[in-house]
Amino acid sequence: MTYLEEVKSTLTKLKPELMSKYGVDTLGLFGSIVRDDFTDLSDIDIVVTFSKPIGSDFITLAYELEEKLNRKVDLVSVNGIKPRYMEVIKPEILYV
Repeated sequence: MTYLEEVKSTLTKLKPELMSKYGVDTLGLFGSIVRDDFTDLSDIDIVVTFSKPIGSDFITLAYELEEKLNRKVDLVSVNGIKPRYMEVIKPEILYV
């Protein structure tokens, strides 16, 4: 199993809990982990949408993901990302 597959599997298992706890609607991986230029120093880029306002729990969610994945996570919300940047990452997003 590749590291990408491990991360996808972990997120798939976590998703029901994250939906209940934080109102997570969708989770997607992007960046070096899906482009296959991931290194030991890379973080995991995750884009997320929510079914309800999350407020300051966004930071708690990011920390929880880092703990579960044992790696630095760069968490971005679709609603908080600049449209220009979203268009750049959209083709490479791998939804879980």
